[in-house]
Amino acid sequence: MQLKDQLSRPQSTEALTGEAQRPDRGEGSQVDDLNAELIIADIHILLKYPSAERSLNASTQRGTSPASDANRPARTLFEATRGCQTQQPTHKMRFSAFVSVLRSVGPVVIGISLGFTLSLLSVNWTDEACYLDGKEGEGVTVGQDGLLKGARKPNSISTGNDVESDEDFEPRIVPYKQVQQSAPKKVFRAKYISTELGTRERLFVGVLTSKNTLNTLGVAVNRTISHHLDSVIFFTGMRNRKVPHGMFVVSHGDERLIWNMYQNIKHILDHYINEFDWFYFVQDDAYTEADRIKTLVDHLSMDRELYMGKPEEFIGGEMEGKYCYGGYGYILSRTLLLRLQPYLENCRNDILSARPDEWLGRCIIDYTHTNCVNEFQGLQYHHYELGKNSDPSKEESEQFKKALTVHPVADPEQMYRLHRYFTEIELQKTYDEIAKLQAEIKNVSVVAFDGNRSSQWPVGINPPFEPKSRFEVLKWEYFTEEEIYSCIDGSPKCELQGIDRMDVADVIDVALLELNKKYKPVLHLKKQQLINGYRRFDPVRGMEYTLDLQLEVVNQKGHSRSITKRVHLVRPLSRTEIIPMPYVTEATRIHIIIPLTLQDRSSVDRFLGVYASNAFETSENAILTFLFIYDPVEAQQVNQNDIFASVKAQINIYERKYPAVKIPWISVKTETPSQIKFMDIISKKHPVDSLFFLANIKTNVNSEFLNRCRMNSINNWQVFFPVHFQDFNPDVAYHNQPHPATVDLVKDAGHFDRRSFEEACFYNSDYMATRTRMVADVQENEEILDTLDIFDMFLNYSALHVFRAVEPALHQPYSYQACNPRLSEDIYHRCVQSNLEGLGSCSQLAMLLFEQEQGNST
Repeated sequence: MQLKDQLSRPQSTEALTGEAQRPDRGEGSQVDDLNAELIIADIHILLKYPSAERSLNASTQRGTSPASDANRPARTLFEATRGCQTQQPTHKMRFSAFVSVLRSVGPVVIGISLGFTLSLLSVNWTDEACYLDGKEGEGVTVGQDGLLKGARKPNSISTGNDVESDEDFEPRIVPYKQVQQSAPKKVFRAKYISTELGTRERLFVGVLTSKNTLNTLGVAVNRTISHHLDSVIFFTGMRNRKVPHGMFVVSHGDERLIWNMYQNIKHILDHYINEFDWFYFVQDDAYTEADRIKTLVDHLSMDRELYMGKPEEFIGGEMEGKYCYGGYGYILSRTLLLRLQPYLENCRNDILSARPDEWLGRCIIDYTHTNCVNEFQGLQYHHYELGKNSDPSKEESEQFKKALTVHPVADPEQMYRLHRYFTEIELQKTYDEIAKLQAEIKNVSVVAFDGNRSSQWPVGINPPFEPKSRFEVLKWEYFTEEEIYSCIDGSPKCELQGIDRMDVADVIDVALLELNKKYKPVLHLKKQQLINGYRRFDPVRGMEYTLDLQLEVVNQKGHSRSITKRVHLVRPLSRTEIIPMPYVTEATRIHIIIPLTLQDRSSVDRFLGVYASNAFETSENAILTFLFIYDPVEAQQVNQNDIFASVKAQINIYERKYPAVKIPWISVKTETPSQIKFMDIISKKHPVDSLFFLANIKTNVNSEFLNRCRMNSINNWQVFFPVHFQDFNPDVAYHNQPHPATVDLVKDAGHFDRRSFEEACFYNSDYMATRTRMVADVQENEEILDTLDIFDMFLNYSALHVFRAVEPALHQPYSYQACNPRLSEDIYHRCVQSNLEGLGSCSQLAMLLFEQEQGNST
């Protein structure tokens, strides 16, 4: 007990040292005390470190005394501890013992811990059970949830006897089950990009009209503002059954003014509030300058609650605030209408008023606290009150010239007069701005790098085209007032007529007008004659003219003299416009109509051979139809001597060769082979939506052209008349040369026959509609069917767009055409001219004439 207390209570070093060195205490007593102390220490060590027991036993078996080994190096944990205990104080001895044990036992503990950790990592912790030898449950553990665990029991050790050979091992196949994914939700996409981006139009215009004024003042308002604004809608209580053309009318079915105003606002909130930023309401007895209203709202911030117009006091003056008078119109912002929307029903039920504009003003002021203003952010809402029987052209006040709206307008005539007056004002302002910009350009060009040369004439027009090679140099055409020295047919000189004559006369008049404008009132100029005239078309800027005019100049005193003046003029290209065209496809079936006369029989074999390779073999979506034209004598002998018997036999041969192909034919009898007459017969035998291609037996038809025929023929919109490429006479084009197997599209091999109008692509419905329009003229003059062809019929009797263009894919070999003198003089002349132009080019014919003259001279 004493030693235990001594170990538990640390003592000073001096006391322990002094006690150990006292001479009156015996050695045995000291050793006993130390042994008792060491035994207690050994007990603590053995409890914590059992491995120290082996060292202690080994020391005892050797018979070594602890006291005798105190001075030797420590071999065991017991000896080292005893030595330290005998030489150091108690707490020093404890620490030394702990360090010694830690040095010897630490690696062992670390090794055991590391091995235990690695063994845990190597264990399979998945829920899938392992079955050996087909015996379930052997060597596996069962979890608390009833599932077999993959780890073995601690006492389950696998031996070689427990596992059979690898040859008897059968793997367990786990079937794959595809996870059924839920159907993806359909993503909602807006119809327009502006809807997704949240962009809106700027201005919505609502015109308040009535049943009595819709067809008068309403039409006048629509004609003066609808082409300037994006959306104009007319609101009325009751309307007639027939709505004026080009007007969008919303009828509420009631004549009560307050109710109609409530329905107007509700209709806008339901249908247009998310499409526009500003809403402008005006009565139909007010003229609105549309461009100024657009300019005003373009400068206003869209997120402001704005109620803008002509402010008016409420009747009686009891209510504070001002409303906008409806006669001059008023502007409401989208933000204000959205704030007013929850209270619209309350306004209808609670507010009583005799005027719709006053009712709306009360509603806005009560629930949004927004008053009517005529000025916002420095922008003024100008208006003007028009007196009775006043003439707009005589109004001189600045307030009238700046007005956005003018009220009241008595009748449509006064509306149109106001529109003309304000249009002239805006046009003059535009001219002034152009002149100002031109002056600024001239001033800036002076200090530019190239000086005055940097500004092109006229100012604001594109500079002239600059050719990159000699082949791109633009050609000038020389003309006088009677003749022009550049003709379409290649002639050196031809008469100036038609649109060209009108063009020259107009240019001369404009030149005199500009000269007099420049020199008046000092001089007055009169035209005597045009000496020289030149013109050329510049694809960049337009038509350019240079005129040498002989003029008579008269001064203020009446003296005159003749001078020559050169002037330059430019007719610039106007603003280009993209015309929307209906959608067409290349899947339409084409009915190819081939008229045949007695003279065309020899060309049938060549045509069928070319067409079979281009259409029959490629399964082209087209039907070939032959039209056999008999004269009265040939028609009588058709049973005895059919002039087209050989052609019909060839058709049968091709039908047997291509079983899927049927080639129908139609026989007609006529004295004059008129296009209109035989198309009347064909039109009745085909559906209304049929697409016709009227061709010639000498034409080479291919898929490329048929696709262009489909694309350029638009039902109820456009008909197509292609210009085929005609080969020259090979004896002229290849004189003294071998004839080529194939002909290229070059100027020495042929030309585009502008005299021919035989090929045409059109829809049956367009033909029938046009043919109906000429019934009255046919009843008066039946010969008109023989004097007109289909091109003239569409040109004169339909509103369709007649499209005529050169077609490289439509090719005809050279052949002489038999011109029928029974046709009209114009058609016969075109046929003769086509034969002459098809002989060869001017240079080729000149060479033949030159050789002939040389031969005659020798």
